[in-house]
Amino acid sequence: METAYVSDGTSIDKGENARLSSIVGAIAISDLVKTTLGPKGLDKILQKVDPHDQSVSVTNDGATILRSVPVDNAAAKILVDLAKVQDDQVGDGTTTVAVLAGELLREAEQLMNQQHIHPQTICHGWRLAKEHALRALLAQATAISNKDSGSEEGFRSKLFQIASTTLSSKLLTYEKEHFAKLAVDAVMRLKGSNNLEHIQVLKKAGGSLRDSYLESGFLLDKVSGTGQPRRVVKAKILIANTSMDTDKIKIYGSRVKVDSIDKVAAIEVAEKAKMRQKVDKILAHHGMNCFINRQLIYNLPESIFAERGIMAIEHADFDGVERLSAVLGGDVVSTFDAPDQVTLGECDLIEQVMIGEDKVLRFSGCKSGEACSIVLRGASSHVLDEAERSLHDALAILVSTVKDPRTVYGGGCTEITMSTAVEKAATETPGKKALAMEAYARALRQLPAIVADNGGYDAAELVTQLRAMHSAAASQGKAEFCSAGLDMAKGTTGDMDELGIRESYVSKMYAVTSASEAAEMILRVDDIIKAAPRRREEYGY
Repeated sequence: METAYVSDGTSIDKGENARLSSIVGAIAISDLVKTTLGPKGLDKILQKVDPHDQSVSVTNDGATILRSVPVDNAAAKILVDLAKVQDDQVGDGTTTVAVLAGELLREAEQLMNQQHIHPQTICHGWRLAKEHALRALLAQATAISNKDSGSEEGFRSKLFQIASTTLSSKLLTYEKEHFAKLAVDAVMRLKGSNNLEHIQVLKKAGGSLRDSYLESGFLLDKVSGTGQPRRVVKAKILIANTSMDTDKIKIYGSRVKVDSIDKVAAIEVAEKAKMRQKVDKILAHHGMNCFINRQLIYNLPESIFAERGIMAIEHADFDGVERLSAVLGGDVVSTFDAPDQVTLGECDLIEQVMIGEDKVLRFSGCKSGEACSIVLRGASSHVLDEAERSLHDALAILVSTVKDPRTVYGGGCTEITMSTAVEKAATETPGKKALAMEAYARALRQLPAIVADNGGYDAAELVTQLRAMHSAAASQGKAEFCSAGLDMAKGTTGDMDELGIRESYVSKMYAVTSASEAAEMILRVDDIIKAAPRRREEYGY
């Protein structure tokens, strides 16, 4: 029927076929990352098949895996975008959000096929279930602050627990105490500014992960020019993004005809004079004793800076220049005609230091006192890349916690608490919506079950034990005080409060909300229209 009014190359999947295609695609993406969930989750090898790029990365970060997998299914793309947004907003919980959305759709498929419940009824039940789940999550959340335990130490210890929990499922799990301390120290230096740009992560191959350390100050992976100072005290720094290579003749696609070699020399002299004039304008910035440029600095300007005793640093990439501008408090400039309107960056000391076999520049006493650098050491580039991803998750979740200092228990405790609250609400809800709410509760319970499965433990036994503990607490009116969860080190249930397993409330709240909304969006689909791009002839080209 549709062929009567659609153009060639357009296909339409309708009704049951469209819905099944969407659900199967989303569940496939969920199953892809399911085995990476939890402290005992496994890693994935991502290998590029480009003939010019055969690079390999090893990771268990959900957002990285999903970002690297090209998908053709529309619903699968929704889950990939979901994980990206979770990573951007909170930094952690990317695998959780994709797996929860997949489990919700798996439950919905059974409700539609076996009990013939309409998708709109399921969506209505899910919305009610989500409200009860978020209410239970909020009731269990506890706020932490700098006044916790009467000092900053209490606040720091809670942040340490959150960072340790986040790193438990990463490559750094066996050194999680060391890296959790690094992450907490770095975030505490931000003093509430919550700007992760002030934390530089520098990767240097060699040594072991344990050799990684926090450097107070800013490290730039560059060296100063030939014959220039290696150490500058009370530095006044001009940060620029300008061309410093015009002492070479660069005329592309043109021909210059001259009738003598002298005229070629005259062109070169004119170019050099132009460059000297530009350097003089740069040196007119009063008090400036260090010049950092995003682009290359060629021989002539480098020699002029050396004559004047100025440290010149070339090819500081764009991220490096932007970050330097933030931590040194200076402007990034491209023209030098108004030196009185330019703010110079400041720091107490610039010096050249060695990290392993490499020389880097250290900026100490920066104008922005929050600046610091974390130097990562490791056996190979693959280990360093995964360590950086793991550390980024920990830093991002700590910054989110500082913004919203509420925490919940980890180890599957919150999922069982929400599941118990939803099941209780379902018994009081009339109609088929109650069946959808029960399905929502089962999907939430699947998260701790998957975590236990990934550790090789008896998931059914552990989850039923947790349900019994939480149901007992709920019957006594103490559901929000129950801290029973999975102790993955021993393969038993345990007290999350005593074990210090905590997660950010914001991360859990975002994961539940996003997964519910994405699953509902996919479930409401009844047609998939694949339209071919319009041909140029239709526009008369």
